[in-house]
Order: sequence, then C-alpha cells, then structure tokens
Amino acid sequence: MKQLVIKDIHKSFGELEVLRGISLDINPDEITAIVGASGAGKTTLLQIIGTLMKPDSGQVLYDGTDVTRLKDRQLSAFRCNHIGFVFQFHQLLPEFTALENVMLPALIAGTSRHDAERRAAELLASLDVADRATHRPTALSGGERQRVAVARALVNNPDIVLADEPTGSLDTRNRDEIIRIFRTLQERLGRGFVVVTHDLGFASIASRVITMTDGMVEMPAEAEKSSENLEV
Repeated sequence: MKQLVIKDIHKSFGELEVLRGISLDINPDEITAIVGASGAGKTTLLQIIGTLMKPDSGQVLYDGTDVTRLKDRQLSAFRCNHIGFVFQFHQLLPEFTALENVMLPALIAGTSRHDAERRAAELLASLDVADRATHRPTALSGGERQRVAVARALVNNPDIVLADEPTGSLDTRNRDEIIRIFRTLQERLGRGFVVVTHDLGFASIASRVITMTDGMVEMPAEAEKSSENLEV
C-alpha cells in the first residue's frame, strides 16, 4: 500500500457526535500512535479506518480506492487481504488451537490448508510461541495470547495492521515484550501499524503520534500540551 488518506470523517451515535471532521494522511511504512483521553473517538476512528464501521460522511482512501463505497462482499475481501487487526483482549476463538486461530484468516482468504498451516507455524515461531501451537487460548498466558493475535493479524501479509490498546490488558513484562515485537516487526517487515493506545511507552516508539480530543485531531502545539494529561 502506498497511501492511506482519511478525509473529513464524521460519525455520530444518535445525538452524540463522536468524530467531527477527521482528516489524516497515514504513512503505510511506519508506526502511527493515536492517543487521547477516553471518549475522544480513537477506537471509532480505528474501526472506520479498518472498514469495521462506516462513517456518516467522509472518505477512507487506500491507494485512491474509497473503501466506504465498497459493497459488503467487496469490503470483506478487502479487509481480509489488506488489513490485520490486533485487539486489546485478543479475540481468539476458544474452541481452536493457537495454530488454528492463526490459520483461520488465511483459509478464509482462499489459501490452501497446507500453505496456511505452514505460514501460521512460521509466524508463531518468529514470535517465540511455536511450542504453544497446539494449545487452546485458555491454556495460554495473556502475553502468549496476544502474540498469537499478532501472528493472526500478519498471516495474510496485510498492508497495514490496526491495533486497539494491544497492551491494555497485559502486565508490565508482557507489555514491554509486545512493544518490542511491534517495533521489530515494523523494522523487519516495513508494514504500517496504526495503534490506539493510552500507553505512553507504546507511543514513544511511534514515528508519529496523533492526539485526539472530543472527536477532533489536535494541532501539534495543542497535542504537546495535552499529552501531559494523557490517561495511562
């Protein structure tokens, strides 16, 4: 992916206006952190960027393609092939093993079972959880579950990975390890990562930090001032 452009995004829930004209250009080969107080609209924006939610108005352009105009089937295919997701609470399917959870997006995309299993095993090995491949999520630690979730996000070799509070449910040791993993992956793969976070440690490794307040993006001077009051 060469370019991700968000143009004048508005989103309301009933009478509550959550996003009020967000416009951003996101570099697809760096880590972008979106920070701000709870209720600022960060997760809503991430879901719209990830095509999980449609805006009321505005555009989300991936290499010039406005994904807000795609029909449901086209949108599902685009999401599966171009976007990876990491959530705060991993969202692994409890009935499947770690390996099967990582394989699933590849199988949905039409990859053969043999190739999906090989790719999933390689990713689990690269994230130091190969020995947990046959374990179900309930048998994994919080840090292990989140590593499996990262592997799942990468299995289809997406253009960009979107992460919503990926360290929010982890202890300090696992938090530091996930931060290290994201930085290493970005350097090694050259993939873009957009991370919603309250974690100042995570924001510190980002190439760019975007601060949101009340559904809007702050100007750099305002963002620097408000970062002193950022929730952690």
